Amino acid sequence: MKQQVLKALANPPRIFYVPYYLAVLNFVVQFIVFVAIYVSALVFFDFQIEPLVFLVSVITVHMFLAIYSRIDPQIGQIILSRFQLLKRRIPRRLAA
Repeated sequence: MKQQVLKALANPPRIFYVPYYLAVLNFVVQFIVFVAIYVSALVFFDFQIEPLVFLVSVITVHMFLAIYSRIDPQIGQIILSRFQLLKRRIPRRLAA
């Protein structure tokens, strides 16, 4: 029974070799940036930006996350715990 628990902790869920939380966070941030830049370019400068540029950036960042998560597989849990501390408004000096 201990082996199954340790294996689940050592191998977090992944989406294309990137921990689940990092992959979702990457997609959400890239999507928000895409919408903001696309709408601002359309409204203020009256031209359209090619959406494939953002698809390339999503894939590039995902590849870097895959490489980094290979070095540190628990990075997703670390970032998720930091978000939970920010949500609880725990000061940074106590969250060390």
